[in-house]
Amino acid sequence: MSLEQRKQIIVMINQAREEGARLAPACETAEIDPGTYRRWQHAGQVVADRRATAQRPEPHNKLSAQEREQVLLTCHRPEFKSLPPSQIVPTLADQGEYLASESSFYRVLREANEQHDRGRAKPRQKRAKPDEYQTRSPNQCWTWDVTWLKSPVNGLYFYLYMMVDVFSRKITAWEVHETESGERAAQLLRRGVMAEGCAATLRCLHADNGAIQKSSTLRATLEWLGVAASYSRPRVSNDNPFSEALFRTAKYRPDFPPDGFASLEAARQWCAAFVRWYNEEHKHSAIKFVTPGQRHRGDDTALLANRDDVYRQARAANPSRWRGETRNWKRPEIMTLNPDNPKEKLKKAA
Repeated sequence: MSLEQRKQIIVMINQAREEGARLAPACETAEIDPGTYRRWQHAGQVVADRRATAQRPEPHNKLSAQEREQVLLTCHRPEFKSLPPSQIVPTLADQGEYLASESSFYRVLREANEQHDRGRAKPRQKRAKPDEYQTRSPNQCWTWDVTWLKSPVNGLYFYLYMMVDVFSRKITAWEVHETESGERAAQLLRRGVMAEGCAATLRCLHADNGAIQKSSTLRATLEWLGVAASYSRPRVSNDNPFSEALFRTAKYRPDFPPDGFASLEAARQWCAAFVRWYNEEHKHSAIKFVTPGQRHRGDDTALLANRDDVYRQARAANPSRWRGETRNWKRPEIMTLNPDNPKEKLKKAA
């Protein structure tokens, strides 16, 4: 971490402490230890990381230049050029030869810039975390996914497609089909945009990194609508938390059939009832326990203000039962998809 990044973190922690926060929670929010906070400062000044310039003694068991060269020559041998050190070292041992440990082989290859995928293996791709996206009103950013629903036949499933608005958590479009395809997803997106009348406002559609999510038909539809595509990393479920949480809510409903649905029509009927309940009856914890439909329409502003008045009146009528302020019923004005942590924000700023 650079000196400037250290200074920014120290400034934020000090500002939080001036506003009444304790040191430990402030450091935890910044993802550093209180001991690190103290170590970064000396005589009232923030100091740079001295580990990179510290003088360290050379290990007595370090390989010599001739030994490192021998390791590289061994890895270049025709019978070894397509094998990793984990295969080379045991093979050499079977031949009665020991040059260095497996970790030393890897270290020598890294130093020589030869630690790559050997043979025909494709190089591993580093998947970056999806960008943070903030939304301040409905129909600016949607997220979607597909989940399986059991059918009467083992190994066959019905597929529930659902799109949800990040700001209001309202289910904006859904369908159940017997197949999973990008064409059906593209049709659902067009129908959802038409139903919501948001062709001019929808700017982002976030999804998992699956095949249908990246299908050419869906990509073409997104380009036609002028909507940016956002994707989560493979096997990282919390990159698409809204859809994952929505499916969990659905499958943990008391009336969800654990043995599956008898037919496609039965699945569609149940999902239609679930969507009505979720949008108009379910009080969502992330939006101050109002329904997604109320927040989507803007009805939650007056509703939350009324709740706040009720609590304040109750506190005024019996103040001995209240140790502090009343419950916070302030309306959340911003919803964030894949929020950056403080360290990531500092890196992007730098």
